[in-house]
Amino acid sequence: MSINSIASAEIYSAELDRVFEAKSATAFFADNALRTRFVGAKTVIIPDVEFEGLTNYDRAGGFSNGAVTVSNTSYTMSMDRARSLQIDREDMDETGIASLAGKILGEYVRTKVIPECDAYVMSKLGGIAKAKGNLVKGNLDKPFETFTNLVNQVQSVAGYDSELVCFVDSAAYAALMSSDELTRMITVSDFKQGEVNLKVKSINGVAIIPVVSERMKTAYNFTNGGFKPADNASEIFMLVLPKTAAHLVKKTEKMRIFTPEQNANADAYKFDYRIYYDVFVKASASDSVWAWISSPVTIVSQPEDLVVEEGIITEKLSVVATTDDDSSITYQWYKCDTKTGKGAAKIENAQNSEYALSNSLEEGEFYFFCKVTVDGTHTVSTDIATVIVE
Repeated sequence: MSINSIASAEIYSAELDRVFEAKSATAFFADNALRTRFVGAKTVIIPDVEFEGLTNYDRAGGFSNGAVTVSNTSYTMSMDRARSLQIDREDMDETGIASLAGKILGEYVRTKVIPECDAYVMSKLGGIAKAKGNLVKGNLDKPFETFTNLVNQVQSVAGYDSELVCFVDSAAYAALMSSDELTRMITVSDFKQGEVNLKVKSINGVAIIPVVSERMKTAYNFTNGGFKPADNASEIFMLVLPKTAAHLVKKTEKMRIFTPEQNANADAYKFDYRIYYDVFVKASASDSVWAWISSPVTIVSQPEDLVVEEGIITEKLSVVATTDDDSSITYQWYKCDTKTGKGAAKIENAQNSEYALSNSLEEGEFYFFCKVTVDGTHTVSTDIATVIVE
């Protein structure tokens, strides 16, 4: 029996789009892209309309002409991502193909596609705020003050009738929700995201959208195995903008489905998933994107691998880190089980830029790294150093 007789590729694609719409923190920006026009597989045109202001009425000459400028700006989507997934024939019988495939594909979109897309969108919006200098200095001890400052900055540009959204990372969200100032000000309101109606917390009419810290950095490296923060990435604690300021253009290509008989490489059902996407902010809206971003921290010198002699260990691991302002830097060393960082455990009383290795280490390989934190908020981990005890 062909899998296409149970569920077509079109149905799978539509269902995965609905998962994206319901679970992504930034999916509502796609609502703003309804007026965009595709001119190629990866190129879209987004109109930007500008008007001239009023003039005095001339009783003799009548009305003065005013131009309406429509700029059809072309944007190219830079994110062209794909993955081929396989489900072994033995893992399911024919009557369960559609159900299991749907669950696996839906989980893939939820755990891999959505986090990457959210991270990319947030990094690009944070990058716009940073490039424009639209930044405020925040304080986790006074989250409402920072929030109000950001909202005021956006409203001074976008006006007071624009619907605003505020993205907050884990630390800022916890601070907001526990602030005594906000106990009576937080309300639950409706928030429309595509065809999905969500309930979100809001403050003074501004929707508060929490986003896990993993997806709130200013820069990422998008690799063949997913994504990870760039070495020079800063944390985005809060980001405020009008709901209509950004355009998320997403084009999910029709899935290709192959049965085990059609799959030349394995006795398995094969699902090819591909997505083009990008987020664009028109020039006229870029001044309305404001953020509170952590001070950047740069690891100047990483801890180095060492070979030491058992019983007479005197060597130290060290790290050199800097920021571009007067922010405070703190350190915490960790020991882990493997070079991947698995099983990391905090080392007591190891809170300096240097860590003196314990003389009690026995013969074998050991792994260490340091977490460098700026102003008690933004943390960057060093490379993992291998210590060989002979």
